[in-house]
Amino acid sequence: MTEDEAYRWLIAGAAPGADPFDAHVLASILALAIGEGGTAGRVCAHSGLDRGALDRLAEGMFPACREGLAAMADQDLPTAEIEQDSVRNLLEDHASGPSLLGRPLAAMVARRAMEPDHLWQDLGLRNRNELSALLDRHFAPLARQNTANMKWKRFFYRKICEEEGFVLCAAPSCSACGDFEMCFGEETGEARLARVRNGLTAAGPA
Repeated sequence: MTEDEAYRWLIAGAAPGADPFDAHVLASILALAIGEGGTAGRVCAHSGLDRGALDRLAEGMFPACREGLAAMADQDLPTAEIEQDSVRNLLEDHASGPSLLGRPLAAMVARRAMEPDHLWQDLGLRNRNELSALLDRHFAPLARQNTANMKWKRFFYRKICEEEGFVLCAAPSCSACGDFEMCFGEETGEARLARVRNGLTAAGPA
């Protein structure tokens, strides 16, 4: 199943009455996980959810896809990198959305943050605005601290370092930094699920 096919399958199997934006976000993340590891039964490794968490999420959000997702789930979740655990803990500590979604979303965002592209791309979202909307909805106390509009991955690492008592950057201020674009530059690029966006009217903010 391709990533685009997986997204369509999940959206079609969303629970009646499910929040359209949340369904879109979760389907986007899971679609990438399916595309990257579904045929090998590695959806958990690529989504950040263990079998139990994936099943609970499917039961609540994508009940028609529950059996299919279970068939693609790993037997065991790989040991997370230290950075991944740190990002997940940071998000969990600032969760503000529905209790059903706070923990699984924290795990999913943290796992996808280990990928090399912009975070919104590695979550399968259309643009940075969707990522900001996701974080503001489900992790508002953290999201609203990003007043300078720093890139989200860099912002997460800065907050983690601050909590641990470390200094992320040696520059006296962001304006004096020679690598300003690394933290604040424009986040352009093609969405990973761009093709399916042309064929569907996706729910949620553009």
